[in-house]
Amino acid sequence: MADGHNTPADRHSHHFNVSFNDNGTEEYTIHCEQPRTVLEAIRTIYTKKECTDENIVIQLCRTETECAIATHFPCSCLKDGALLIISCKPEKVEEVLNQPSEKVKIVHPRNEYSVFYIESQGGKDTKTKEILRNKAMKQFKYLCVYGEKGMTVGECLKQDGRFIDDLGDFELSDSKNHDRFTEHTQKVDNLHEKEFKICIPRNKNSQSMSDTKVSEVAEQRGTSVKTLLDKSDSSVNTEKIFERLRQQFPDLKKLMESRFPGVSYEKELNLRRENFGKIQKSFSEVHRVKKLLELGKSVCKVVVENGRMGTGFVLFDNLILTNAHLIKDCVEGENLLEGINVSAVFNYDDPESDMNYSCFTVKKTLIDFSDGELDYAVLELNPAGRKPNQSKRTVKVPPGLLKNFGPVPQNGEACIIGHPAGEVKQIDPTCIIEKEDRIKAINDHLEPNSLLTLLSISQETINQDIRCLKGNKADRVVTYNTFMYHGSSGSPVFDAHCRVFGLHTAGFTYEFKKHTGSVIEFVQPLLTIFKRLMIKIKKSGNEKLLKRVKEEAEGNEHLEEDVKVVLVKSE
Repeated sequence: MADGHNTPADRHSHHFNVSFNDNGTEEYTIHCEQPRTVLEAIRTIYTKKECTDENIVIQLCRTETECAIATHFPCSCLKDGALLIISCKPEKVEEVLNQPSEKVKIVHPRNEYSVFYIESQGGKDTKTKEILRNKAMKQFKYLCVYGEKGMTVGECLKQDGRFIDDLGDFELSDSKNHDRFTEHTQKVDNLHEKEFKICIPRNKNSQSMSDTKVSEVAEQRGTSVKTLLDKSDSSVNTEKIFERLRQQFPDLKKLMESRFPGVSYEKELNLRRENFGKIQKSFSEVHRVKKLLELGKSVCKVVVENGRMGTGFVLFDNLILTNAHLIKDCVEGENLLEGINVSAVFNYDDPESDMNYSCFTVKKTLIDFSDGELDYAVLELNPAGRKPNQSKRTVKVPPGLLKNFGPVPQNGEACIIGHPAGEVKQIDPTCIIEKEDRIKAINDHLEPNSLLTLLSISQETINQDIRCLKGNKADRVVTYNTFMYHGSSGSPVFDAHCRVFGLHTAGFTYEFKKHTGSVIEFVQPLLTIFKRLMIKIKKSGNEKLLKRVKEEAEGNEHLEEDVKVVLVKSE
């Protein structure tokens, strides 16, 4: 089956075999030494111009049965020695132009993908329906599909290019357990190496939306019912839907009136607009944007071979800071477990280019690791990094942010730079939520999403899942709202003066319909982490590293004070 090497991008090396159906049994070995698509690798020896990319069929020979892969299939997901059989069809097989450019051009290590198999014949209620762009693909029992972890099933099949465009709200039924289904909106992370059939339920391939469907979708998406009704066709029985809502939530009016008596709702709305305007103005000033972009060069995407992704940033020299929970299960003592590789990717800013980013591997021995309340880890990079397709040229680690450390602001603006969901680097301006305003902020966060969602999450559940807001953690952390959640752990958080004051760590969560939501997010103060790091280095006896920290701290009054305190107490 499709699999791959657990090697970082700068040590990419494997081989596979290719046979062309018009050449009989002859096989050619391709030695692949850079991340790329299968077609790009094959094109190094296969230059048949009369066969366009859209007409090429690539058969992957498996032990159990044969399947077909897309031309843009990542070479890193092939086993060493895998056999591919190439043929050319007279008609279009794959919609290559539909592929998002960032998915085609940037090929990641195997552990960042989930590879699964779709039967060419549909499942329940779908056996007679056309699900493939070209009937020629029915000669294979399976189509091998891949997707980056975090993508949905629907996104993967749309990216694939061999399935029809309008599959609708389809499901996948497990080939070994036909009563087990996976919705097209679910992520593919847990589908690796599994086999499925596409099912298009009879009541889901219609353009119109039933009244039951509207309410269900509203609950799942956190979208208002009114928005969905506006988008649906005239066949929807709107009166029936609103009647159901009135029956289901008879106390809704009383709830809203109790929360916003008189004209308080309008005042509250104006206050939110005013606060947002301040943040928008502060982080739209050109000089501040320029400075943040320059400092953001030190931010990196952290890739762990257990499938986790996060964010980190350079402290100084070749040391980076990130969250400990990213590597918690990969550490024994002060070292990464054998076989676990961690890498840091810098300058992953432009999805259209695969030439700008650079990759550094992480050394096995950790500088510091604290998986307790502060949840931080200091990793050491191998000093020479590489850009893709440039195996001989090395690059240096960007400058560090330690010199820019500052105290936690009590209120005001904040800005996060990171890689949410492992995507390209993003910036999110936000505002600090003061301790006494946190419960109100939680209610404000839940309410606009959907009345259905809000009223389906009981107050008891909210109080239980965010009770830590009233504990010791509440006094130490700084809270705010941000879209940067999964994958952005370890991001630096800047204040309005572009000083780095926090390590973006996680969010206060609640459970809803088997999904985890985050009501507000929090950051760990960097000065507290710095003091702990100083103590660790002093105890370790690493005088060389201690000297470098003192040199980096010079000129920063906040850091210099912590250095003095630690050195005095340790004497």
